[in-house]
Amino acid sequence: MSKMTRSISIVGPGRVGRTLGKCLYRLGWRIEVVVSRSHTRARAAVRWIGAGTPYGHLTRDVLAADVILLTTPDTALPQVARALACVATKDLKGKIVLHTSGALDSSVLAPVARCGAATGSLHPMQTFTGREVPKLKNVIFAIEGAPAARRAAACIARQLGGAPITLPTNEKAAYHAAGTLVAGHGLALIEAATQILVKLGFTRRHARQALLPLMRQMLDNFERVGPRPAWTGPLARKDYAIVAAHAKALRRYPREFQIAYAALALLSSRVLAKDSAAAIANVRRALRPSGR
Repeated sequence: MSKMTRSISIVGPGRVGRTLGKCLYRLGWRIEVVVSRSHTRARAAVRWIGAGTPYGHLTRDVLAADVILLTTPDTALPQVARALACVATKDLKGKIVLHTSGALDSSVLAPVARCGAATGSLHPMQTFTGREVPKLKNVIFAIEGAPAARRAAACIARQLGGAPITLPTNEKAAYHAAGTLVAGHGLALIEAATQILVKLGFTRRHARQALLPLMRQMLDNFERVGPRPAWTGPLARKDYAIVAAHAKALRRYPREFQIAYAALALLSSRVLAKDSAAAIANVRRALRPSGR
């Protein structure tokens, strides 16, 4: 994509849309139209991005850009794709239409593709708060779709400082599940651990003080020496009596705590133990109420 054609319209400027728009604007991209569910939301997004013309509904004006970026929630994408195809029809020919869903592939944009647009997806493996611009340098951007769409997505990813990785179209959900295990469920893990310590008398500040260095060191070790050398705790030591004690202690907590601990113990045995079958069998025995 040449510098002369770096223009983009954004439909659904939530956390991801606003952030990518702001980053691209800083890189010299022309922000054409910013479409939200209301004119008020669109104006707020334009202010945050620093450029663009706000619209409270989808119009043909999105066609002023060479790239149309759909950053709506996943559930809204089919409807937005149909609406865009209805509004723009034949004028979509030659346009690049990308969405940023991590779980859905470009097939959700089939109505737009039938109008002649090159469709694809561009998903940064990063979390967005909507309050600040996260670091995108070296972040993986999963891309897939039609060749022209993949080229445009890769260009955007590289300009943002990221690393584009092409995925098979039918593997987006598995890719997104991997990211959710770390970001979404990882957050649930540290919050659950925090609640356990708070119940024991810790303040939340002291709980964070105990847990965050532990998690950071684990991640540093994983990066530096790899998964098995970084693995610590009773399962790494094959101390299944401690696993049984943990399971017993967690019976005083909501059932989800017990289920999560059991599932994670089995998962750890599957992906980290050298003899996973034996480790899984030992964990299952340790998790039984009798410990036998």
